[in-house]
Amino acid sequence: MTDQPEVAIVRWPGQALSSRDGLADLLASYHLQTQAEKGEAVAGVDGLPDCYRVEITNPRTAFANDVVLLALSGDTPVGCLVVTASVAGRAEVKRLWTAPAFRGRGIASRLVNAALAHAAESGVSAVRLSVWKWREDAIALYERLGFTVTQSWDEREQLVCMERAV
Repeated sequence: MTDQPEVAIVRWPGQALSSRDGLADLLASYHLQTQAEKGEAVAGVDGLPDCYRVEITNPRTAFANDVVLLALSGDTPVGCLVVTASVAGRAEVKRLWTAPAFRGRGIASRLVNAALAHAAESGVSAVRLSVWKWREDAIALYERLGFTVTQSWDEREQLVCMERAV
């Protein structure tokens, strides 16, 4: 028996979730941390590039064609992941984030597995992702879940591109 609350993975937006469901806070944490890791720290969301800021300020529009998965501990959002709409039989996993206080509980693995299940249900043949090379723990997680490094489709330096058949 554990005193840690159960974590549920839900699709967003869901009927049980309000417009103030915490996704924006998770995305803000993700993007601010990423900017800092790239050596481009900003003081707040307003300092982020427009393409990232719009995800935080208007996620319903930014991810209108995608599936967003939220990990909830009770009513508290503790993780997120975006599965893009299929292009040429492939979906992409983006924005995997677990709140630091909830790491080490298997939440990221559960989010990725839920994304893979969604992809399989959608008839996608493969799921791909890109991850910054310094995020060694994330790369190890993806490898444990069957992803392998593949030819890069992204021109940004320091990105590792990975893919897995569904």
